[in-house]
Amino acid sequence: MLRKTLTSALILASAIFTGSAFAESGANQPNQKIQHIRNATIKISFGETTFLIDPMLSDKGTYPGFENTYRSELRNPLVDLPMAAEKVIAGTDAVIVTHTHLDHWDDAAQQLLPKDIPLFVQNAEDAETIRSQGFNDVRILDGQAEFGGVTLTKTGGQHGSDEIYAVPELAQALGEIMGVVFQAKGQKTTYVVGDTVWRDEVVESLEYYRPDIIVLNTGAAEFNGFEGDPIIMGKEDTLRVHRAVPEATLIAVHMDAVNHMTLSREELAEFVQKEGIEQHISIPADGEVISF
Repeated sequence: MLRKTLTSALILASAIFTGSAFAESGANQPNQKIQHIRNATIKISFGETTFLIDPMLSDKGTYPGFENTYRSELRNPLVDLPMAAEKVIAGTDAVIVTHTHLDHWDDAAQQLLPKDIPLFVQNAEDAETIRSQGFNDVRILDGQAEFGGVTLTKTGGQHGSDEIYAVPELAQALGEIMGVVFQAKGQKTTYVVGDTVWRDEVVESLEYYRPDIIVLNTGAAEFNGFEGDPIIMGKEDTLRVHRAVPEATLIAVHMDAVNHMTLSREELAEFVQKEGIEQHISIPADGEVISF
């Protein structure tokens, strides 16, 4: 499915309508859907199986800005959820936490999610952390796993450049991350790339899986002192991914919601229009649902 990039005004209007549409969808709706909640938080539904990914569910302004990053004087999240947190959680069959940074796994998520919900993580360290928070069905995604008729495959990446990881304190703070490929019979292959920059691991996943749908974290977040060297993808990386898999639909998220993002949805929309690739890129509003 090809979608034209939305203007800022349409983005806001769409969020009001589609936020409730996902929760109340009926049997006549398409059976594969992706809902952008806020920041990197999304819901992916394959038929009757729904995954909640990287839940950050706190109220606007709950936390101070991330130290030593762009616009650290701002409080996070920068915007409210488009719906009540309980509605975000409703209908979730399993949770995937790509890594445990605050903007992917916050206190509100820990408090509101059922403690017995199946929860997939990238490694033993994250599993131990989340089990210590009271969750009792934490599963390490080591290679592949199956859940609800959906095959999950762990993919690699790096949360910043080699130059940034050469600084021990930053390497420790950034840590490890994962992406996930979702495959199900009769459904489009979906690749959630995660908090990574353009890397060989990403290229290999694109070439091997040839995903139909690619969810990119494109806010180009930056540390102070490393201007122009973001720790997640940005607009140029969006173009790289499109050129690597030109037939895929790209869904750009992780913008406009936490302090250290340097790329906004509006700026990305202008860029993809300038490059003439807007038909292949969706830049959803908070709460917007994309159906396939």
